[in-house]
Amino acid sequence: MARILIAEDEPDVLTFVVRALRGAGHEVEGVGDGSDALAALARAREANRPHDLLLTDILMPVMDGVSLALLASRDQSALRIMLMTGYSDQRERAHGLDAIIHDILLKPFTLDELVMRVQTVLDGV
Repeated sequence: MARILIAEDEPDVLTFVVRALRGAGHEVEGVGDGSDALAALARAREANRPHDLLLTDILMPVMDGVSLALLASRDQSALRIMLMTGYSDQRERAHGLDAIIHDILLKPFTLDELVMRVQTVLDGV
């Protein structure tokens, strides 16, 4: 079981991802934007219960997923980070971030694809 933080501004997608990963046995927290995610990561570290994985949408208000990934990796180098996007052109924004981004999941995705890809990143494959 891993501790996973989901940052997604679309409520239906957030609910789907949280339920799917909880159903796969993970401890999952969901937030609606990058700034809330940064705060959740900090709270978890302070409580000595850091997250194992950050799964974030690329396009979000307040702070986008690329900015979030850069800040989160600076503060927690062991954190695994996955991005998700519904826009294939946004995938290019993560180009050059291979050192911190472990995978990019294109929407729409199935429950099985989500669970499998998350597990692959957690396993370090």
